[in-house]
Amino acid sequence: MKILVINGPNMDKLGKRDAAVYGEETLSEINNKVSALAKELGAAVDFYQSSSEGDIVSEIGNSDEKYDGAVINPAAYTHTSVAIRDAIEAVKIPFAEVHMSNIYSREDFRSKSMTAPVCRGQISGFGSDSYLLALRALVSLINKK
Repeated sequence: MKILVINGPNMDKLGKRDAAVYGEETLSEINNKVSALAKELGAAVDFYQSSSEGDIVSEIGNSDEKYDGAVINPAAYTHTSVAIRDAIEAVKIPFAEVHMSNIYSREDFRSKSMTAPVCRGQISGFGSDSYLLALRALVSLINKK
């Protein structure tokens, strides 16, 4: 089983940006935790991060040729990107949307996700554990097929 983990804009700045919201872990540290759990669950995982909407759309567009499922943190594109939403909808693998913060307890504009309706589920508010919870759920879903 192969899983893709996609991170959107500014996620490469974790550990440096707004620790009160995002904590002090870096994206590399989170990826290491995800890799360790994936190995424990018998899955392989690849990581992709971009601040470019078009690059993320292209990566999603190629994902169903290589992966059984994907975890995505679209970051700010969650609230604005019809293109990412449509890309997720077009591929035939399940996506789990994650957010480190509880997007529903923040600014009003963050309470609307363009991408969640085309994902199998959404996990938010648990810091880096949101990724681990999503990975567990995705692996379980794929194993049931």
